Amino acid sequence: MPERVGKYTIKISNNINIHSSVGIVGKKEGEGPLGEYFDKVFKDNMLGQDSWEKAESTLQTTAVDTLLGNLKLQASDIDVIFAGDLLNQCISSTFGLRALDIPLLGQFGACSTMAQTLAIASIFVDSGAANRAVAVTSSHFCTAERQFRFPIEYGGQRTPTAQWTVTGSGAALIDKDDVGPYVRNVTIGKINDLNIKDANNMGAAMAPAAADTIFNYLSDTNTKPEDYDLILTGDLGKIGSELLKEILLRDGIDISQNHNDCGLMIYDLKRQDVHAGGSGCGCSGSVFCSYIMQKLKSCELKNILFVATGALMSPTSSQQGESIPGIAHLLNICCNTTRNE
Repeated sequence: MPERVGKYTIKISNNINIHSSVGIVGKKEGEGPLGEYFDKVFKDNMLGQDSWEKAESTLQTTAVDTLLGNLKLQASDIDVIFAGDLLNQCISSTFGLRALDIPLLGQFGACSTMAQTLAIASIFVDSGAANRAVAVTSSHFCTAERQFRFPIEYGGQRTPTAQWTVTGSGAALIDKDDVGPYVRNVTIGKINDLNIKDANNMGAAMAPAAADTIFNYLSDTNTKPEDYDLILTGDLGKIGSELLKEILLRDGIDISQNHNDCGLMIYDLKRQDVHAGGSGCGCSGSVFCSYIMQKLKSCELKNILFVATGALMSPTSSQQGESIPGIAHLLNICCNTTRNE
């Protein structure tokens, strides 16, 4: 059974593993540095659909279908699916997964949704509430621009702090097995709000939440940054990553030697015009479920912290002049050689 460690962290007691995962992306993401690691790259960002929103739903459909197909499982073999995205009422998830007939718990953690779904799926399986659970999320550049900023046709000028919403999806199967990688600990984040109101500066809005969650996890577990091969944040991008390191240094925590960010990894910032990096649920979802999972399975990465971050805003709140609260959820994941050490 899961148990508390310190104030904020939950220890996963059994051998709860991320059995398999799939990363699906669009054309621009496939042309980036991680292109060879993705399971599927769509060359047409419409994905054969007649709207951007339907295209994003297809990302989730494809991710889950590919995951189950790789494992030779049927939808009926899955006890519950945790899914979420950026769109109002999580329509990418509900419309993309409705044909599967799997019990679903919709999630909204903004860009932190991959960590949130993985965390809840792990707790469900560890507690015995499920034997197999799927965690999935997605985002699409055009749907996010239409909802949160301006439609593509508007042709607005993007600021230097702006990030490019990833067209992609990540899906993972959680179950009990004696082969890693294993979820060892989970830390659920708290809302942090430093009154950032710029919808084109997500990194600044989310960095304080990432710092808070990392600080709480290290305090709860009595560990240090150097105990981990990698501290991977969700999609702080260039601006947010620098802010995160600055904030943690004030508390004497230096993550500069082993930190990276999914928003910095998925694109070539010099060659691809993405300004401050990548963002969106599909950013950490596709990077973690492809490149990072492959490194964990081979034990090139032995012990990591995966800290996905989210900006808890909506078009309505922004139009009413509200600030942008941030949140970050953390998973400690290790490969099979370190689980019982």
